[in-house]
Amino acid sequence: MKKSYKLALAVFSVIAVAGVLYGLYKYNLKPKDLQKVKPDFVLTATDLLKAFESDENGAAAKFVDKVVEVSGTIQSVKPGENGALTISLNTGNDISSVLCTLQGNAEPVNFKTGEQITIRGNCSGFLMDVLLNNCSVIQK
Repeated sequence: MKKSYKLALAVFSVIAVAGVLYGLYKYNLKPKDLQKVKPDFVLTATDLLKAFESDENGAAAKFVDKVVEVSGTIQSVKPGENGALTISLNTGNDISSVLCTLQGNAEPVNFKTGEQITIRGNCSGFLMDVLLNNCSVIQK
């Protein structure tokens, strides 16, 4: 009886330690530098928004968790969390846009409203705007 109890305790301890180590690994994992990653899709900000507006579920299945490269005109630039910038790309729609949150370690660049820009990021879905996270500026 004691032997099986000790064995069960040892197995449980090994599983718990492995779980904690895996959690620490994932927590400390750095995001990929998307400038070096080939995009899954290349399109304009307007086309990306239209895809979500016409068929949100289909577009989500196609674009979410994929690397998307969008080009468009800067509508606004706002500071975000942890020093990251959020760039809003004009889509011709007064209500919705494509929001691109740059990586926190992105090099500071002077962005101006009305400039053409190409950004690559991970698509995380559509609320009122299409959201791209962990973005890198490809061309300014």
